[in-house]
Amino acid sequence: MDDPGPLSALRDCLARQGGPGRIGVAVSGGGDSVAALVLAVEAQGAGAVSAVTVDHGLRSGSAAEAAQVAELCLRLGVAHRVLRWTPTGRGNLQQEARRARLDLIGGWAEGRVDAVILGHTRDDQAETVLIRLARGSGVDGLSAMDEARRARGTVWLRPFLGVSRADLRGVLVARGVTWIEDPSNDDDRFLRVRARQALATLAPLGIDVAGLAATAMRMRRARAALEAATRDAIQAHVVEELGTARLDRAVLTLAPEIRDRLIAELLMALSGSEHRPRHAALLRLIEAGGTLMGCVLEDEGAHLRLYREPRAVAALSVPTDRTWDRRWRATGPGGGVIRALGERGLAQLSAQARAGLHPHWRETGMSQRVLAGLPAIWVDQVLIAAPLVFWPQKWHLSARPLAARGNQWELSH
Repeated sequence: MDDPGPLSALRDCLARQGGPGRIGVAVSGGGDSVAALVLAVEAQGAGAVSAVTVDHGLRSGSAAEAAQVAELCLRLGVAHRVLRWTPTGRGNLQQEARRARLDLIGGWAEGRVDAVILGHTRDDQAETVLIRLARGSGVDGLSAMDEARRARGTVWLRPFLGVSRADLRGVLVARGVTWIEDPSNDDDRFLRVRARQALATLAPLGIDVAGLAATAMRMRRARAALEAATRDAIQAHVVEELGTARLDRAVLTLAPEIRDRLIAELLMALSGSEHRPRHAALLRLIEAGGTLMGCVLEDEGAHLRLYREPRAVAALSVPTDRTWDRRWRATGPGGGVIRALGERGLAQLSAQARAGLHPHWRETGMSQRVLAGLPAIWVDQVLIAAPLVFWPQKWHLSARPLAARGNQWELSH
């Protein structure tokens, strides 16, 4: 069966997501993103579409390019916003720019649109596989980019992963719409440009865009099977206690691929990180315990415990109507802040226990170090509630379950 055309691919993707009503499109001005914008208007109508452009300021013409996108949006009848970013000058510039774009667009999208469309194509998929082959990636790295993904509070859609770059640009040519050619696309200082050039060289060997994209899809199926096995292992071997994870020692005897995934998943859930830890660091944690991603893996004899490192959350304080540590929510009388229990809170609880107000925190069966990283309710320096440690004071704390997908929340205490 022939691959669907770009417009059909977009409509099918939106249908699979339940037909989100308000669509955002990330538009740089390049051919792929401009085509995504034009097709979104055709699929949804201009009134349901908003566009956003991040002016990264890395080239002298970036402001003019953003203005060109604004002009196109005006012609299409689409609301448009330009977000500006200033690089810090630290670390990998491309990586920093990519993260900044996602952060800025995610913030823009919140409450404004139901999903954001990205213009990645089958060519991007193939180039990514080639780059990750060079880095020695495993199943996850070589698997296809997801068509739909939730991150930074936003649903990100890539409806054109089965569509060639040439076909997307053909949409614009057929409609008489121009786009901007980014000069960096020909700059072989960038790894992706070199990967694109290498694909042209490898094509006579049968290593081409279609073949690499097909490999990515097969790896995606393999990844899905491993993820399902990992979820089963979490159900069988992990118990959540006061927002920490108690692991059977049998976890250490699982097949390494499942064991590593299981602990990486728990680390991501506890820390709120969207990225898995580096494999070498993960293996060191499994072999010797210690700290990684602001979490501690500790041997408690009959089992292992993974919990939030108190130092990682010591300075974190939010009003009680906001999410603490990307995971915890509070409901109660109102006022105050959510902050880690810490040594100060445990000392106040000990004093109250001696006065007979509630059981001592030691009766939780958890160590002082584990409890210090749990959330509590404070007003200034006074602990007013510790719902997880015998002193609720009409407050409740709920956490996203460690094995959850999406936006589930469960009442912990």
